Amino acid sequence: MVPAGALPSVDAIQNIVVLGMGGSGISGDVVSAAFNDELPVPISVLKQIRTPAYVGPNTLAFAVSYSGDTEETISMARSAVERGAQLVAVSCGGELETVARDAGALHVPCPPGFLPRAAVGALVAPLCTVLYRLGLAPGANALMLRAQQQLAARRDACQPGIDGQANVARELARRIGRTIPLIYGGGAIGAVAAYRWKCDINENAKAPAFWHTYPELDHNEICAWGQHGDVTRQLMTLVELRHGSEHPRLRLRFDATREIIEECVHQVLSVEAEGEGRLAQLLDLMYVGDWTSCYLALENDVDPGPIDAIMALKARMGVSA
Repeated sequence: MVPAGALPSVDAIQNIVVLGMGGSGISGDVVSAAFNDELPVPISVLKQIRTPAYVGPNTLAFAVSYSGDTEETISMARSAVERGAQLVAVSCGGELETVARDAGALHVPCPPGFLPRAAVGALVAPLCTVLYRLGLAPGANALMLRAQQQLAARRDACQPGIDGQANVARELARRIGRTIPLIYGGGAIGAVAAYRWKCDINENAKAPAFWHTYPELDHNEICAWGQHGDVTRQLMTLVELRHGSEHPRLRLRFDATREIIEECVHQVLSVEAEGEGRLAQLLDLMYVGDWTSCYLALENDVDPGPIDAIMALKARMGVSA
């Protein structure tokens, strides 16, 4: 629950920023994509160290870090406070909670015990709730309920006890196998889902994966399939993420682009979003990717939990989270 008295003032808000990295920062991507048809002010997702000059007194700044100790997020949160932004912090505690408390800002606690990349729901919900309570996203409450229903259905369909082709995620993992996934999505929803798939495969399966989005990829990446087809058709699996909010022109681009490049990839797989509403369909696509990446890990005797490379890098950088 978000206490009403602790909410920032909505009257002066001219823009929204979400400050966060990795599995925490993608909560901002989800909100930006799912609510871009109703938010009355622009929203930006910042994954950096410094905040840009436009962040100021008319900015609603969400700082999101599951651990509460992410170096870059703390830096951006402090900068946002210094610039007079209205801060809302979302974390399990840590230094980010201290920054919020010292600034007299709202801090929304998260349930502990999750890997950050597995806590997307716990990070998205506070953002949606605050925006709903402020009247900036009046449809957020209903959309969250529909998303919850869809994710429960998808969970039941993808759990380990469901075998064969009925388990979409396990079948996708089986077909991808040792090939390198290239994930294409369309529009704002498809772009976020494709990026999430790439990150999940990197972190859970400890394997390379790449992503792009329509229509942008048709202005550059499509040219990359002009040669080396003898190599790429052995290595690359194209995974198309489809959803019900695609612009009709994007549907034509999916079909036309596939016809051009399908001879240069090993195979083309397609995933159809289910659920009612933009938020439900986006989270559904992401959830299929979560499950698929874990099945990819297990098929290759990889523990999806540890992220040794990230921890080694943090040790070298002298940071804890």
